[in-house]
Amino acid sequence: MMRIGQETLAGPPRGIMILPKSTLLALLPFFLATPSLAVSGNGKTTRYWDCCKPSCSWSDKASFSTGPVETCDKNNNVLADVNAKSGCENGGSAFMCGDQTPWAVSDSLAYGFAAVSIAGGTEASWCCACYELTFTSGPVSGKKMIVQATNTGGDLGSNHFDINMPGGGFGIFNGCTPQYGTPSTGWGEQYGGISSRSQCDAFPAALKAGCNWRFDWFKNADNPAVSFKSVACPRALTNKTGCVRSDDSPIGDANVPTAGANVPAASSKVPTASSKVPTPDANVPAASSKVPTPDANVPTPDANVPTPDANVPTPDANVPTAGANVPTAVTNVPSAGGSVPT
Repeated sequence: MMRIGQETLAGPPRGIMILPKSTLLALLPFFLATPSLAVSGNGKTTRYWDCCKPSCSWSDKASFSTGPVETCDKNNNVLADVNAKSGCENGGSAFMCGDQTPWAVSDSLAYGFAAVSIAGGTEASWCCACYELTFTSGPVSGKKMIVQATNTGGDLGSNHFDINMPGGGFGIFNGCTPQYGTPSTGWGEQYGGISSRSQCDAFPAALKAGCNWRFDWFKNADNPAVSFKSVACPRALTNKTGCVRSDDSPIGDANVPTAGANVPAASSKVPTASSKVPTPDANVPAASSKVPTPDANVPTPDANVPTPDANVPTPDANVPTAGANVPTAVTNVPSAGGSVPT
């Protein structure tokens, strides 16, 4: 029995385990954090790239085991100071890192990042969480994309994924001009961004692959609808942002190509090239097979030797034929002879 003040409380029923206070405190963050796998629904997408420091780059936004989201200087070098002022503010030095762009993992799957707003949640529940999006409209219908939430926005609706795409439009803020020194007019419309793949050629080198991705894998889809669900983050994403939630255990290979759709394409082409290498190799055996073929032809001539031998009898057979002709000649001789007597 336990006594608290003047009240006497019964102890725990038999068979009930009592956890130490230290254990309960250690588990508390997992109960406070929203489990990512519990979230699913239907939503919408838009696109943006404003170069600003992501909102999930502030350390107090959620419970992280590592993080928050990394930011970079003007040259895309990672900053150590998580409290560095955003480059979208006057005098700010922290920008979105140039490698937080989308890329194709396969023809049907892509990885990337997004500003997110989930119904019933806050940044504490979605910062650095990952979501599998299945596109349900437009030219990418049926394709999937896994995004890590790195940002949010006051202009986002419910269950809204604003996908990071270089050239997708600034939206409210423009940090790209101070980061890259390019005029704001070179990035397309404020909402929607550029309109053709060729415009990506004028982009900073770090952003070209992600810009091209929009017109290649994403087929220039215009804000397709999605169904979504929370998933464990791929290490390929957390490896780029440096951010892992306390309630997440990243999975997969951290070394999935990170330079946009062109890298996986190049990687896929390497096997293709490799497959072409075996083809020459296959031609080598083909040449080798041709070497045996001449060898095979050597026996063939040998086989033809009997054939001539067979032809020898044939001439022999023809000899009688010739012989037959001889008698014919002979019979003709008598004919001639017959003519003589005549």
